[in-house]
Amino acid sequence: MREDGERDVSDETVTPGRHTATASSAQPDVLTPLLRERESVMIYDRTHVLSTPALRAILEAARWAPSAGNSQPWGFIVGLRGDETHAAMVEVLSSANQVWAPAASAIILTLHQVATDEDHEIAYSDYAMFDLGQAVAHITVQARSMGLQVRQFGGFDHRAAAERFDVPPHWAVTTGIALGLPAEAGADDALPEWLRARSRLPRSRLPLEAFVHSGKFGHAADFLTD
Repeated sequence: MREDGERDVSDETVTPGRHTATASSAQPDVLTPLLRERESVMIYDRTHVLSTPALRAILEAARWAPSAGNSQPWGFIVGLRGDETHAAMVEVLSSANQVWAPAASAIILTLHQVATDEDHEIAYSDYAMFDLGQAVAHITVQARSMGLQVRQFGGFDHRAAAERFDVPPHWAVTTGIALGLPAEAGADDALPEWLRARSRLPRSRLPLEAFVHSGKFGHAADFLTD
């Protein structure tokens, strides 16, 4: 226990399978557990402290994501709960996200490079947002392997965030990521009913036949219908 009363939990002490029972049971068994047990968590353990080794491991996953021409056109601004960066991030969140996101151990703002300046050349800008998406997907899987979860969101004032963190004009603030340990069952009793209801919604996805094509667009791939 830290002096401020918060519990220090490293990646080694997190239980990898900590998630709601309905999350993995609703997903296909063919998926790796790292994906099958992934959730967009909205209710976090506000006593969990993300260790520096854990945070570095999660960001290393992004660092080693593939990118067009190895351009690596991504950037991350990281705020840990309790520090000035985290507090500044909370200020620019939408009112709805301010209800739940501050409890996360970390909030990360993602950026992608959109243009070249005198010091930063980018040759594959058409793919920069795609590459950032891959880096964030790597973050998601690495976090899950450590018993943590992330929720990605867009509900914040992008312009205010860019100004607050002095983001250069050739970079675009893109999304937010809440990162932390899911709260134990019953920890949401003091939260608004709309949030509790939304956090418990079952996950659902379109069937493969709706978006996997062959021959021409709109024709469900033959191997799915055989």
